[in-house]
Amino acid sequence: MAQNPIQREQSRTALLVVDVQPTFCEGGALPVEGGNSVASRLADLLAGDHGYDLVVTTQDWHVDPGDHFSDEPDFVDTWPPHGVAGTAEAEVHPSLDPVSDRIGASVRKGMGAAAYSGFEGIDDNGRTLDEVLAAAGVTDVDVVGLAFDHCVRATAVDAAANGYAVTVLEDFSASVAPETEAAARTQLADVGVTVIASR
Repeated sequence: MAQNPIQREQSRTALLVVDVQPTFCEGGALPVEGGNSVASRLADLLAGDHGYDLVVTTQDWHVDPGDHFSDEPDFVDTWPPHGVAGTAEAEVHPSLDPVSDRIGASVRKGMGAAAYSGFEGIDDNGRTLDEVLAAAGVTDVDVVGLAFDHCVRATAVDAAANGYAVTVLEDFSASVAPETEAAARTQLADVGVTVIASR
């Protein structure tokens, strides 16, 4: 999967907002503690002079994801139904509605598959996340969202594999559990992803 590092004369940075949806926030089907706060902080960030060349959101948009959904989930490989396509819970978090004009692209994932990584998604024109970023000349990505130890981790790992310089901003993310967060930090470090507080 690894490709040659992207080399361009000038760096361009994208902010990848991963799965900041009501389904993963307090009151949703699969809540992450602190999810609503993450959404609020991201809205404040995007309302200001954030400095990113492109902002992209990803969404779980599940249509028949097979055994990803379970009535008896193990919360490792199987989960309660969440992010069901066409439901209000699967939309981008309403806190981001006032800054929707700052969002340059959106990809949806999980149609017929689990799809933890945003790089498994497509936009309304059928472009993959990698194609969206390449079209904008992006070289570096900052990854934020829900949850740090699952879809943020998977998206950041795939971004590194696709040749981007990758940073995860931990204060714009939240984790499901301390144990899985620690494992995610180890995996991210192993593939060269930097984890820092906000820039």
